[in-house]
Amino acid sequence: MRDFWFRRLRRKNGDDGLAMAMVVGIGAVMILLVTSVTSVAISGITKATNDQDWAGAISAAYAGIGDYQSRLANDYSYVQYGNPAALFGKDVPGNSVTLPPTAFANPAFGVGPTGTWASIAGSNDTVGGANRAFYRYEVDNSKYSSTGILRLRSTGKVGNVTRTIVADLKQQGFIDFLYFTDYEMLDPDINSSTGCTVAHAWELSSARPSNCVIQFVKADEIKGPLHSNDTLDICGGKFDQTVTSSNTTLKNGVRYTTIGCSPTYTPTDGVGAPLSVGYAKPIGMPATNSKMIQETRTDLPQTVQRPGCLYTGPTTIKFNSDGTMTVRSPWTKKTQIVGDPPTGGSAPADCGTPGDPNKSLSANANTLSGANGQTITITNKILDHNLVYVQGVVKTVSTDPNYWASNKSPNNNSFKCVGQTSTDAGNGLDFPRTNEDVPNDTAMGKSYDCQAGDVFVQGTVDAAITVAASHYVYVTGDLVREDPQDDILGLVGTGAVWVWNPVDSSGKSLLNNNGRKIEAAILSVAHAFQVQNYTTGGYRGQLQVTGAIAQKFRGTVGTGNGTTGYTKQYVYDPRLRNIAPPKFLSPVSTTYGVNVLVEVKTAFSPDGTPIP
Repeated sequence: MRDFWFRRLRRKNGDDGLAMAMVVGIGAVMILLVTSVTSVAISGITKATNDQDWAGAISAAYAGIGDYQSRLANDYSYVQYGNPAALFGKDVPGNSVTLPPTAFANPAFGVGPTGTWASIAGSNDTVGGANRAFYRYEVDNSKYSSTGILRLRSTGKVGNVTRTIVADLKQQGFIDFLYFTDYEMLDPDINSSTGCTVAHAWELSSARPSNCVIQFVKADEIKGPLHSNDTLDICGGKFDQTVTSSNTTLKNGVRYTTIGCSPTYTPTDGVGAPLSVGYAKPIGMPATNSKMIQETRTDLPQTVQRPGCLYTGPTTIKFNSDGTMTVRSPWTKKTQIVGDPPTGGSAPADCGTPGDPNKSLSANANTLSGANGQTITITNKILDHNLVYVQGVVKTVSTDPNYWASNKSPNNNSFKCVGQTSTDAGNGLDFPRTNEDVPNDTAMGKSYDCQAGDVFVQGTVDAAITVAASHYVYVTGDLVREDPQDDILGLVGTGAVWVWNPVDSSGKSLLNNNGRKIEAAILSVAHAFQVQNYTTGGYRGQLQVTGAIAQKFRGTVGTGNGTTGYTKQYVYDPRLRNIAPPKFLSPVSTTYGVNVLVEVKTAFSPDGTPIP
């Protein structure tokens, strides 16, 4: 057998050269193919790694945004921190970031090749156990006090790849809703005869009495998102956007009650279908708005870059459509303060000129203490994108710059605590009106108190401004925006925010007009947004609110479907999803949502060098 194969092979001896050439050629082709495949494989591995790093870098940048959001949620004052040497926001007027104390150093504030990066804890993108995923961010807080917006530029790095995103962050809270309440019940301090227990409905052992409950009725229109920490009582109405409650319990398939409804109509959503109330976590209300007075201090340059204006005692404000406001505030001595408690103060012209306590009413004409008050320019002045705070008269702390001795009053002691008739007790600013039957609400302090921190406001707002009061806010007439796209107003009272509705002793309205328009973000911290004398005076027309309403207790605006008081038409101002009125009050616990997020040109090279 071996000889047979040997002979067959020998027969081909004449073709040996050709065979060898073919073998060598085929071998060369195979080597080229192997080399090519190896090259492609190596290229694919490199590309795969680069793709992973590319995707990982943007994820790391997102992680930077999340880290800063978490720090803000844990410490609202963190808005002041950033690296002033960072290129982002460095030359922006009003950007006032500073590095945190050394004990609280944040590696994400690093800049330049020698600057630090924050490592992403638990990142899976590791080689030999060394973390390859990092981020750093830069902060611009220049618009925070005026719009509530923080800008953040975050750069993520994985391996030799960096990518950058810019985000606008805004607090999530009361003004995310057209309508917000903590408790869906009458305010016990305004309606002390009701005997209602202050608790959320599901915390009670039995249903609330009907006289403690305020219903949404058929005529009500809620054109915006609504949330209550409590159980809503709904007898009808149209709800155009999302409605949520913090009640975790469904009863008869719905998350609301119909206590006291007579008759009951099926509430509907924006497309006419039966309303479905969803669940959302509760939002905490602050106890007072007292921290807002800090925004009038001049001794806190890091936290209060642009102090607003402080007025003392009952104050009237009429906004004018030309970017001015007319202010009367006789008890005011200093409109900006130093210290807590205050030990000094100043009176910049942009806040108005306080009257001279030793001069007469006529001698104080064209000052805050004059009979007609003083007209102050808002546009491009101190109060442009800023805050007004009205405090009560200071009678106990003699070192306070707004202190008044008990035997002293404005205008050389000629100021009298009377109403419009000059005989009835009042606040000295024509409240109460002639023949007005003064409401009895002594549980919170009487109406028109001569020394309370009350503000009386109306007019056409041509500005971005917030008005806050330590006691009551009274809306005494229409309060609208001159430019609905540019102007924005916040109203914040620790006490009630009242829709002024005076009546005489027979219950007849003292106002000639019907209806009321209010275009503002409204917050009553400890009480309610409510119509004064809502049970008398006949039907007053429609209360049209464009903006947002937040309150601790449910405020009443009328009875029946238009028997007395007002019916509602509430419309959400969609701008409030992205901006807030200047220095508007925040929830006790707040988070920061991302309003705008966009990838931009990379800010740093992998070695940390800034890229202009």
